[in-house]
Amino acid sequence: MHTRTVAATVGALLGFSALVLPTSAAQAADSGMSHGPVVVAHRGASAYAPENTLEAIDKADELGTAWVENDVQRTKDGELVVIHDTDLKRTTDVEQVFPDRSPWKVADFTLAEIKRLDAGSWFSPDYAGARVPTLEQYLNRVSANHQKLLLEIKAPGLYPGIERQTLRELRGEGWLDWYHVRHKLIIQSFSADSVKTVHKLRPDVKTGFLGTPAVADLPQYAAFTDQINPNYKTVTPEYVAAVHALRGAHWRPLELFTWTINDGPNATRLAGYGVDGIITNTPDVVREATEGDAADAASGASGSFSGATAP
Repeated sequence: MHTRTVAATVGALLGFSALVLPTSAAQAADSGMSHGPVVVAHRGASAYAPENTLEAIDKADELGTAWVENDVQRTKDGELVVIHDTDLKRTTDVEQVFPDRSPWKVADFTLAEIKRLDAGSWFSPDYAGARVPTLEQYLNRVSANHQKLLLEIKAPGLYPGIERQTLRELRGEGWLDWYHVRHKLIIQSFSADSVKTVHKLRPDVKTGFLGTPAVADLPQYAAFTDQINPNYKTVTPEYVAAVHALRGAHWRPLELFTWTINDGPNATRLAGYGVDGIITNTPDVVREATEGDAADAASGASGSFSGATAP
């Protein structure tokens, strides 16, 4: 198995990480990331439009952001919808529309009921009437905008079989053909079991694990995922080097997409560590901070190691 030599490799990289990050930057350039990390609009451009709505996708598109991220859950009657929280309280007017239905869990409402909810007014009166989209609607809008999708399976323990159902929906909307699988789709989750399930059902689909596994455990994750996607506050240059030392489930270098960075200084700092992607509510801010700085970040990386710590 390819992980047999990983321990020695990771140890070497942790000792000489200053030499590795420029190599990672070169790999990024070879994969089309010559202008810095991939910028992913978190729940759409969620600093500027209500998260996980079609309006947030469109706002990301207006800002020139190719990648959007979303969260998928399932309704009481088995339909897939795009919403982050496992309840409807924070981002809809469910308490007003259904005052006697506490605790307002997504899984306790039918799609028809969820369609009645306003998912925009909480954010701004300008977005009054925005709705919680179905996954089908979301995919269609991403396609119409010629964007790419980082899809999170949210709380899969609440929704048995959601991995297979999500893949079925993706296939039905044309998202599992060769081109989409190769260039436009990543599926991630905080649940390692969920990521494993996706990889087992569709080994060709690129996957990501949300979290910061211990360095010693990374080879186990590399067997079934292509990305390790941690909170930016847990990321160090050494951790990025340890991730990059491995090859993922598709025998390509394991990647690291970090979240959620919304300011220029942190974006520049993490880009300097050699991260492959930054997930952000403010894709315009992050792109401005990192685009065109890839070479500078690589050349300055060796100087950043001695005093760099996670925020």
